[in-house]
Amino acid sequence: MMINRTLNRFAAAAALAAALGAGSVSGAFAQGAAGPHPGPSGTVVKAGRQLDDDGWHGDGLWLDAAENRKVDDFLSHAQRAEQSISPEMRAVAQVSHATLIGFDQRLKSPDSLKRKVATSLQAEPGQTVDAALARISDSIRYTLEWPDGRYTQGVAAASSMLASWGNDSTKWSNTWGRRNGYKGINSAWRDIRSGHVFEVQFHTPSSKWAQEVTHKLYEEQRLPSTPPTRAKDLQEQQGAIFASVPVPEGAEGLAAPATRRPVEARTLPAEG
Repeated sequence: MMINRTLNRFAAAAALAAALGAGSVSGAFAQGAAGPHPGPSGTVVKAGRQLDDDGWHGDGLWLDAAENRKVDDFLSHAQRAEQSISPEMRAVAQVSHATLIGFDQRLKSPDSLKRKVATSLQAEPGQTVDAALARISDSIRYTLEWPDGRYTQGVAAASSMLASWGNDSTKWSNTWGRRNGYKGINSAWRDIRSGHVFEVQFHTPSSKWAQEVTHKLYEEQRLPSTPPTRAKDLQEQQGAIFASVPVPEGAEGLAAPATRRPVEARTLPAEG
């Protein structure tokens, strides 16, 4: 199936201008407001890192005061970047005829991000918090969904628009061709204005359903306390669910587009 990956630049620019003209997305800070998280009373020193009242802890994980401040700064940067990325994503969804799933959860919560960073630091002793944060691609995240029959053309159109507006593709994981496991496309993009990396997942209704159903199974499987026999059973359950997901025609061949110069007609509001 031949897919025209080059969109009409004037239509794309008009759609973006209309979305940006609507102003900031309401509730931008509702899901991800950063703030101090009190740690346990007193001061504890572990492996050369100090946990005090300005640090963060949860689920047996922790960040010291300096690490916690850096994560809060990262969250603040994500919140500012989201205000210009979200109107762009709404325009992408409109032009490519996609449904924007879970938009209210587009900002990763402070606890979720801090847990992810703390897990990374624990897994790799000696790693800096800056290095852990550099790996984060989903502090801002979006999901675009199309019916099976429109999926391949929709992904090509949406990714082409993101690239034509100057966003750099930093990750493109297409797993539709796998015999087992997760089905879908997970991508990451570096915003041209803020430099912040955001995640875009491309799904069909069936692949999104499978992702949600298997999430709890995956979380249990990865726990160190899960016995090997139980972990194997959980893996088999996930495999059976993903095996039931139909593969849209041409989905296996979808690749990341090359980044292009933004269209000249695009005008952007100054960040506030």
